[in-house]
Amino acid sequence: MAFKTRITELLEIEHPIVQGGMQGVGYAELASAVSNAGGLGTLTALTQPSPEALREEIERCRSMTDRPFAVNITVLPTILPPDYAGYARAAIDAGVKVIETAGTQQVREIWEMAKPHGIKILHKCTAVRHALSAERGGCDVISIDGFECAGHPGEDDIPGLILIPAAADKVKIPLLASGGIGDARGFLAALALGAEGVNMGTRFCATQEAPIHPNVKAKYVENDERGTNLIFRKFKNTARVGKNSVSDKVVEISNRPDATFEDIRPYVAGAVGRELLQSGDLDKGIFWAGMVQGLIHDIPTCQELIDSIIGGAEAIARERIGGMLV
Repeated sequence: MAFKTRITELLEIEHPIVQGGMQGVGYAELASAVSNAGGLGTLTALTQPSPEALREEIERCRSMTDRPFAVNITVLPTILPPDYAGYARAAIDAGVKVIETAGTQQVREIWEMAKPHGIKILHKCTAVRHALSAERGGCDVISIDGFECAGHPGEDDIPGLILIPAAADKVKIPLLASGGIGDARGFLAALALGAEGVNMGTRFCATQEAPIHPNVKAKYVENDERGTNLIFRKFKNTARVGKNSVSDKVVEISNRPDATFEDIRPYVAGAVGRELLQSGDLDKGIFWAGMVQGLIHDIPTCQELIDSIIGGAEAIARERIGGMLV
C-alpha cells in the first residue's frame, strides 16, 4: 500500500515525505538518500559557498539519484546578504524541478524567476496569514511550520495541532505539515489534520546518511522533548536550537535587561555552528533541533526511516483506528 496525495502527484514522488532544507546538512548525500527512498530530498543552497558550487552540488546529487529533489533557498535578514538571485539562477539553469523557499519578502523575487520555467515552489510558513499570501503569490505547496519545529518558528507560538487544521481550512493548494513530526503516528496525524504530506528536518539529521558528526546524531537521540532552547526571542527572530552548554549560555545572556545581539554573536555565528556539525564538539556552538528529539530513539538509514513511517501509518490506520470503528 501507499499514500497517494496531491503532494505525491505534484512533486512526482512515491511517498508524501519531504526533507526540509537545513544549513550545513542539506548536501547531496542526504538529499539523494531521501529521494532514493521515495521521498523528496533537498539540497540547501546557502550551505554552498557560491552559486557555482551549488551547480556542482546539483550535478553531484544527480549522479547519486535519478529521482526528483529540491533546492532550498532561505532568505533571512543579514548585514551582508548572499547572492540569492545567483543561487536561484543556478538551480533554474541546472533544471531543478522544485525550489523550497522560506524567509522574508525577498523570496518573491525567487518565485518570479522560477515560475516561468515550470518549477514548483514549495514555501515554508509559520502562520496562516503568511500561507494565504504565498498562495496568492503563486506558490504550489505550503509547508506549514508549527511552534515545535527546529529553526525559526515565528513569533505566534502556535503548535501544529492547531496550525495545521487552521491552515487547511483556508488554504486551497496542498499542505505539508512541518514541525514535531518524526514517526508514523505524526505522519498519519498530519494527514488527519488536513495536510497531504509531511516535511521533516530534525528527524532526517539523525539518519545514517546525514553528513554530520556522530556526536551530533547521538545528541538528538539523547535529548528528550525538553531538549531545546528558544533563542533570539528578545530580538523578535525566535529560533529553536538543541539544548547544550552554548545555547544555555545564549539564553542566560539574552535574559539580561541590557543585552544586545552583539553580546551573543560569538556563540551563534554560522561558522562555529558548521564547525560543531563537522567536528562533533558540542561545546563549540549551537545546532538546530526541534522538540521531536523526544521521539528519536535510533539512527536508521533514510530508507529504513521512510519505510517505517509508511508501513507504520498503514498499520495504525488499519488496526488501531480501524479497530475503533463500530
